[in-house]
Amino acid sequence: MAQTVKSQWVPSGWIIRLLNKPLVLNRIFFSVKVVTDATTDYRSYISLGDPTFATYYTLNKQVFFFEAKGEGIFQGVIWIKNVSTTDLLFVVTEILV
Repeated sequence: MAQTVKSQWVPSGWIIRLLNKPLVLNRIFFSVKVVTDATTDYRSYISLGDPTFATYYTLNKQVFFFEAKGEGIFQGVIWIKNVSTTDLLFVVTEILV
């Protein structure tokens, strides 16, 4: 079993690879959370395996985290795109078995 916990600053307008595809172990949990004060208006996108963001999940003031757990969750690269005008701090957690 392995656990990854990291924080990542994502400047406004940038696309960052948050988590790489697990090579040996399988992902059973991951979460992406935005750390900011409650008054900050922001928007960011999470894409599962698609750096072009043709499909994505949105994080904003109302939805500030995304998580998945279980044996059948996504195993590829997880991308984040900061489309707000503010630099954002993301906290990422991953558990592999």
